[in-house]
Amino acid sequence: MKSLGRLPPFSPVLHRLMGELALDAVSFKKLADLIEGDTVLASNVLRVVNSSLYGMRAKVNSVRHGVSMLGTSNLRNIVLNLSVSQLWNRIRTPRGWSMQHFNQHSTAVAMLADLVAMETNAEYAEGAFTAGLLHDMGKLLIAMALPEEFAEISRLAEADWREDAAHEQAILGLNHADLSAAALTHWNLPAPIVEAVRCHHEAPGEGRLALSSVLWVANRTANQLGVGGSAAVTAGGDPAEFLNQIGLEGKAEALLEEFVRSFKASRKLF
Repeated sequence: MKSLGRLPPFSPVLHRLMGELALDAVSFKKLADLIEGDTVLASNVLRVVNSSLYGMRAKVNSVRHGVSMLGTSNLRNIVLNLSVSQLWNRIRTPRGWSMQHFNQHSTAVAMLADLVAMETNAEYAEGAFTAGLLHDMGKLLIAMALPEEFAEISRLAEADWREDAAHEQAILGLNHADLSAAALTHWNLPAPIVEAVRCHHEAPGEGRLALSSVLWVANRTANQLGVGGSAAVTAGGDPAEFLNQIGLEGKAEALLEEFVRSFKASRKLF
């Protein structure tokens, strides 16, 4: 947990922006004014809104226009993804760690979790994207703070990467989901997001779909699609398998098509 202090800070603009986005009544003018106060963020938001991801017919040159076109939910996800990706890329990590794979997998799980949450009316659906984006943060903390243990866990995972949490538990006495949850608690993220991240390796139960179950489905589906790191080992299986387990039969194909389209466009941006 001490390694959290070595992470570069989020920009003050991001903190203020996320606070505004959390309000029920959001002023597009105020959001645009905040974004325009950060030149890098403003240029990236315009780059995203003009990308194939949103398919605008005419070029958007104004941040205020872009904000109104995106809406608060999309804007929140874009700003968080851009900021977190930039944060991760400023971190020094040990040999054997791929920040590109980590970023891609985190983004894929966030996008899938958001799509699944909207389609299923899951608990605390508004936290799905954030939870997906940060669900594996504990892996990064292990790599940063305990490079020797990280190397040993990686060596054991070569035989069966799906047991990485078990290898972490054997070597460290806890796993990356525990660490991720502890870090998000330290950052004062909402309790439902923290709990979902802590339990994202638990399969769905009965009743209304929990946010942790959304993460489980999104994580397994991303792995089945071969997105990020050693997850590519399972590429080629049926990615609809886990979506069907939560009652999305008949909708899985359309959801996956939407994800693939969005993810391909986003890979050029993050």
